[in-house]
Amino acid sequence: MKKQPAMTVIYSERMLAPAQGGSPSAAKPAEVVAGWKREGFSLRIVEPQPATLEELSLAHDRRYVEDVLELRHPNGFGTLDPAVAASLPYTSGAMLSGARIALAERSAVCAPVSGFHHAQWDNAWGYCTFNGLLVTALALRGAGLVRRVAIIDCDQHDGDGTTAIIDRLGASSWVHHFSTGAHFHRPSEVSAFFARLSSELRAIRDVDLVLYQAGADPHVNDPLGGWLTTRQLRTRDACVFEAAFEQDLPLVWNLAGGYQYDAAGGIGPVLEIHRNTALEHLRVFVQ
Repeated sequence: MKKQPAMTVIYSERMLAPAQGGSPSAAKPAEVVAGWKREGFSLRIVEPQPATLEELSLAHDRRYVEDVLELRHPNGFGTLDPAVAASLPYTSGAMLSGARIALAERSAVCAPVSGFHHAQWDNAWGYCTFNGLLVTALALRGAGLVRRVAIIDCDQHDGDGTTAIIDRLGASSWVHHFSTGAHFHRPSEVSAFFARLSSELRAIRDVDLVLYQAGADPHVNDPLGGWLTTRQLRTRDACVFEAAFEQDLPLVWNLAGGYQYDAAGGIGPVLEIHRNTALEHLRVFVQ
């Protein structure tokens, strides 16, 4: 894999909606990208193509997709906010657009979105409405662009929706799914986690694409997490990125969860974690 002149970021204001339901996720991409721009990170901003109804329905019951988009079924935040509904094709579309670029350029790409891995076949849960990970994998496989895909999910919580949809569709033969939240939750498990992560990264040498959830919520101070330090999270990201670079595996990563607030009510602690992931991307993949 060759290093790129800039970090490709799939971003548009159409991906955004007001924060709600106890999660900052719907509005977070704007703060993340604005912070990276202020710091002078070398970025190439690319607008996402929205996922189509047909693409979303590869990973979900079509009626469920239609009902969410037409405000007849609550989204993952438990609301019927039309702004969230309008953003959803772009959040999944950001992953899919990023994956297409990563495959075409044999590179790593950032899709600064979240809200995927708890989404079920026909229901929303845990701030997740549509499973953009599997929308991406299924759309690319259907187009003949990939044979095998790895989902490395390093969010604090188990990617139970991803597992359920993989099982429903019989996709386990070609989707390698590793979810940190299914196995590790305590500071005493840090060494075991890094050993397992290393093993998982060696096991995906023959995949065509890596989808990486770089969750901020495993941080030791996160109210919904609580076991990895800031340094350990950055080491986690470095491990994933270095393995992809060394094995020439196209990769697209997203922000996943993060629920810390600072004294002023902002999400500064979460932004710092995502900033560190971006810095590791720049170190490994950018000239």
